[in-house]
Amino acid sequence: MVSVASKTPKQIIFSSIWMILGAFIAAFSLEVFLVPNAIIDGGVIGVSILIGKLFGDHLMYPLVVLLNLPFLYLAGKNISKVMVVQMIIALVAFASFGPWIGHSPDIAVFAPYKGDLLEIVVIGGLLLGFGVGLIIRSGGCLDGTEILGLLINKKYGISVGNVVLAVNAVIFTIAGFVFGDWHAPIQSLITFFVVIKIMDMVIMGIDEMKSVMIFSSKPREIADTLMNTMGLGLTYIQGRGGFSGEQKEILFLMAERLQLSEIKHAVHSHDPEAFIAIENLHEVATNNLKGITNKVAYHK
Repeated sequence: MVSVASKTPKQIIFSSIWMILGAFIAAFSLEVFLVPNAIIDGGVIGVSILIGKLFGDHLMYPLVVLLNLPFLYLAGKNISKVMVVQMIIALVAFASFGPWIGHSPDIAVFAPYKGDLLEIVVIGGLLLGFGVGLIIRSGGCLDGTEILGLLINKKYGISVGNVVLAVNAVIFTIAGFVFGDWHAPIQSLITFFVVIKIMDMVIMGIDEMKSVMIFSSKPREIADTLMNTMGLGLTYIQGRGGFSGEQKEILFLMAERLQLSEIKHAVHSHDPEAFIAIENLHEVATNNLKGITNKVAYHK
């Protein structure tokens, strides 16, 4: 992760603004759509909501900050001091906006939102996912369970998604007992999947970039078609056949989802036996690829 010192003041200001905006949207979603309708979020926020239901709603936002303190320590010790600073900004903004939204007469006309359950789940989940996605995209975090997931993944190899899902399954089960209604955890689980999907879209973008590796006996002919006909840039990677031991040239390129069909057609028109491996890309770091700027590439 890039350090604060390596960021320009303008970058620091803009990332903070986006995190604060994300915190407001997330708090608005909880206060207006989800919490009044007994739908909770997962992770630390979900635990805070449950404790607030038992001992007083006013405890919810202080608990979000308090319960995240151990994860702030773990993040600073094992991941990055920068993440700690950015997480504090997001948490303080979230804990400040929540009570204000809940008691603001201007917003009270919206809260609680009473409508069809589908509306509540979709709109509430969309807003929460969008808000949390903005925070994560800007380098912050609201939920310490993701940090726990990163550390468990590093030590035991269990994916972050599985850790978060397991933690949330426990929280939603407990919610069933707290609310005395098993509709609540089921609705919360559905909302959770909406949040995850929207959050991924915000973090990754809508371009849905793909990385493509092409294994063929005719790499030069294929490369010529892809570059000159489709205008795609690519890289030759030197490889060796596992059984044959022969030197091979592997083609690596990145493309948008809508270009995949044309790429496959171009490849197989030269070599029907060609093998094509396609992976999802979350983000791409380059100023030369159309539509993608200043991003970090990593595989899904």
